[in-house]
Amino acid sequence: MSTEPAPVPNVPPRVVLDSAGRAPVLPEAREAYLTALDEGWADPRRLHSEGRRARALLDGAREAVAALVGARTEEVDLAPSHTAALHGAVRTVARGRRRAGGSVVTSAVERMAVLDAADLAVSEGPGGTRVTVAVDRLGRVDPGAFAEAVAGPGVALAALQHANGEVGALQPVEQAHAAARAAGVPLLVDAGSSSGHVPVGDAWDVLTLDPGDVGAPPGVAVLVTRAGVRRSPVGPPDEDRWFPGGVAVPAALAAAVALQHAHARVRADDDRAALVDRVRDRVSALPLVDVAGPAAHGERLPHVLTFSCLYVDGEAVVTALDRAGFAVASGSACTSATQTPSHVLAAMGLLSQGNVRLSLPRGTTAADVDRFCDVLPGVVAGLRRDAGAGDL
Repeated sequence: MSTEPAPVPNVPPRVVLDSAGRAPVLPEAREAYLTALDEGWADPRRLHSEGRRARALLDGAREAVAALVGARTEEVDLAPSHTAALHGAVRTVARGRRRAGGSVVTSAVERMAVLDAADLAVSEGPGGTRVTVAVDRLGRVDPGAFAEAVAGPGVALAALQHANGEVGALQPVEQAHAAARAAGVPLLVDAGSSSGHVPVGDAWDVLTLDPGDVGAPPGVAVLVTRAGVRRSPVGPPDEDRWFPGGVAVPAALAAAVALQHAHARVRADDDRAALVDRVRDRVSALPLVDVAGPAAHGERLPHVLTFSCLYVDGEAVVTALDRAGFAVASGSACTSATQTPSHVLAAMGLLSQGNVRLSLPRGTTAADVDRFCDVLPGVVAGLRRDAGAGDL
């Protein structure tokens, strides 16, 4: 009787095509985190040597981030999450500028964190509305329409994402910033999906970054506020007036390292753009499939692609692809856990049924995307067949 083990099936490795907000942790960020666990474990508010060492690491992280975005260290605040940074930015600026008015201008495709915070800020203010600027079928706002909205009466704050993390569309932030400045209104730019992938520039008054999107462990996001932008706290008093309790020093150091590495690579050739083109071409050939967002490289993020398949359910597509070895997402990046239909695609006037959202991490290969494109048609066809639409 043979005692040799049975042969192990040749199972292809899993392919992760969903890195939005939670990219695989960079080795350098992991190393920084572990080092800070040893050196920066103490409460940075303490006066003893261990506390001062932790404070030095925390201040160094803020200084490093400030250098990346062209700001002063004192203009950089660290938040426990990107959502918290966005909530804090909208509510504290709106509260600080109540004398200017109670309205907040946003695009229709901002993250739900921005839209919900704007609604709350308006309800807490002296009277005003959330003014929503529509987008075209590529997901971009019209600069003229945005300028007109910002110039309206009683606007406390305007918000425009640098790029949409769902369809990849880059927004006209330079024109929006010029219009906001002419109107005397600060512009909040959400660069959570674009920082570390494309140059962000300096056309902003308030800026948010998401280190987790470029390989930092969770636990820290960045909020930068230019001098001269008035903010007012919305919670009870705390030593950290913007984000009570502060953040973990190891997470802050790892976040700064991840952002540094991402920014160092951002101007290098990004082969993910060609890989997205590859997927776009293959997916566009499938029947009854809409591919969203701009196709031109200079108009979109290099690593993001969204498409929708008629007559299938988005959750079913994600589950079937997961069984086949592919990690993808569906719905808006900010609501994918609940499988809520995409407000972004709805605002663009596009199909949201059977939605699949890809965000390629660095290191994705041509073999990875080719295998995905080979498997996808069979998955969609099988789901349509199960739904009684198999003759398409």
